[in-house]
Amino acid sequence: MSEIRVLIVGTGGMANAHAEAYADMDGVTVCAGIDTSPERLAAFCAKHNIANSFASVEEALAWGEFDAVSNVTPDGVHHATTMPFLAAGKHVLCEKPLAVTVSDAEEMATAAEASGVVNMVNLSYRNGAALIRAAELVAEGAIGEVRHFEASYLQSWLTQPAWGEWSTNDTWLWRLSKAHGSKGVLGDVGVHILDFATYAACSDAESVSCNLTTFDKAPGGKIGDYTLDANDSFTLQMNLANGAVGVVHSSRMASGYFNDLFLRLHGTKGGLDVRFEGNKSILRGCLGDDLFTATWRDIEVPAVQTNYQRFIAAIRSGVQVSPDFRRGAMLQRVMDAAERSDAADARMLPV
Repeated sequence: MSEIRVLIVGTGGMANAHAEAYADMDGVTVCAGIDTSPERLAAFCAKHNIANSFASVEEALAWGEFDAVSNVTPDGVHHATTMPFLAAGKHVLCEKPLAVTVSDAEEMATAAEASGVVNMVNLSYRNGAALIRAAELVAEGAIGEVRHFEASYLQSWLTQPAWGEWSTNDTWLWRLSKAHGSKGVLGDVGVHILDFATYAACSDAESVSCNLTTFDKAPGGKIGDYTLDANDSFTLQMNLANGAVGVVHSSRMASGYFNDLFLRLHGTKGGLDVRFEGNKSILRGCLGDDLFTATWRDIEVPAVQTNYQRFIAAIRSGVQVSPDFRRGAMLQRVMDAAERSDAADARMLPV
């Protein structure tokens, strides 16, 4: 396939990152956009010099002059907007989380596999070279059997305005409201740290115990049309299929951190420290004889392709790439179990 034509569905803020990524690739053209807001769609297409625009998925499919789709719609409509493209045999890169229910995520994964198209979830921290190399080292046995881990994703936009004042901005307020489609910090960034930890540990979650917390942030718990009832922090214990145990936590009130991920993996032969901190991907290890002196050293990591690049490469090669929709469905099962655990007083529940 000489040129790959990509359609972007949903033209909000994150869609710009998709358009810019494809624009940097040879042989890739963003040929169309879809949005229910005519004004937003027109502005997006003008900004990125996109020739075609549509008000619905159905209109775009009737036109049909595209090979692949980047789905950047709100979480709650990922399923409804993705399924028609899969039925039409279009390759799909979908923003995270894949869906908001396990049943929808499983249906999307099954449909993608049946159609034979390339399907991928845009878990953006898979772009980090340290995470990719850490997973390779664990798979190679560099730290022996994984026994314990601790992982965190820390944000502070509820305690400082570096990204804007949350209390007056719809971009942030919807993330705090269940009625506006938010699953809280668990659904927004929890999916990232759950993938981060289990991918590097080379094992899926088997059971979880979770506590979700929502803090008082406004009089009566409401600002305008937004009821601020989505979780702001979570703490979670997790057992992995490989026998490892660990903790995962995340918060939007982690003062002192803008947007940072941390993971420590401890095995029978060594340990790894994997970070995305200050927009830098960092890997350190305590390996080999350093185990006996508890000496940690920086590990060089080679550059890796972005999710967008790997998505396009997979289309060209016809070889499926990770993280795929099945991975997205697995992560949805973990988040679903976490919510059920919280409702059951943080009991340990199977995934």
